[in-house]
Amino acid sequence: MNFWEYLGNRHQQLLTDAYQHASVVFQCMVVATVIGVLIAVVTYSGEWSGNLATTTTATILTVPALALIGLLIPIVGLGVPPTVIALTLYGLLPVVRNAIVGLRGVDPSLVDAATGIGMSRPARLLRIELPLAWPPILTGIRVSTQMLMGIAAIAAYASGPGLGNVIFRGLASLGSANALNQVLAGTLGIIVLALLFDAAYVLIGRLTIPRGIRA
Repeated sequence: MNFWEYLGNRHQQLLTDAYQHASVVFQCMVVATVIGVLIAVVTYSGEWSGNLATTTTATILTVPALALIGLLIPIVGLGVPPTVIALTLYGLLPVVRNAIVGLRGVDPSLVDAATGIGMSRPARLLRIELPLAWPPILTGIRVSTQMLMGIAAIAAYASGPGLGNVIFRGLASLGSANALNQVLAGTLGIIVLALLFDAAYVLIGRLTIPRGIRA
């Protein structure tokens, strides 16, 4: 059968895999964003601590995804756990780096003014610094999401959820009738999901970033 016939016959399974793929990436990005911003808040004020945070998360990113997932399997087993841990770790670097850059870029005079009117440190962070650092943080989230879309496909090696299963089945049966259709369907599905997520981030940016800051 040709590619369009394959999509017509397997669309339910493909939609299920696409939903699982999008779900695991979204959930891991939420966790990575929370952890990454917390790391940045703790470390951005010191040159040494900020560099250590960036270097550590960058080191994690140098570990091949297949190797990391393989190392996690004996510890947490197959399926969702190694997928979530690996994706969360890989999603940290852009968030941490951009959050540190954004927090360091806040005008000190604004922080001093907030201190002068009696704002506490947590209040300054939540009401002044993090809102002003939000544009670069959002950019980091967008970059992480695009990376995780591709890395999540490798999680099929550990029986993880998502479109990687379709791609792996096709690669395992190269030469059969639908092998190329499976690889193509999984790959295009990931591309479409990545574009949809990026469009959602653009919309979030327009809704949450004041026009003056965007300019």
